[in-house]
Amino acid sequence: MALQYFKDTETNTHNIIIITGNFNIRDSLWDSNFPFHSVHSDILFDIADSFSLAISKPTKNFPTRFLDNNQNSNLVLDLVFL
Repeated sequence: MALQYFKDTETNTHNIIIITGNFNIRDSLWDSNFPFHSVHSDILFDIADSFSLAISKPTKNFPTRFLDNNQNSNLVLDLVFL
């Protein structure tokens, strides 16, 4: 809901050079261990694109959230757009 609000709201922000955070969005675009695409990532990319930013991917994929449950895989949720 926050992403949709931000996308739909006209912002009076100029010269954004970086967006970072834990977006709580799992997507195969940045997490090779996750097999699905999320519509929420499309909204996030639309927002970043509106500021002419692109996702910054590490040269080696690694999780950014580690679970203390061995039955589930670790996640990639923290992202950077430059």
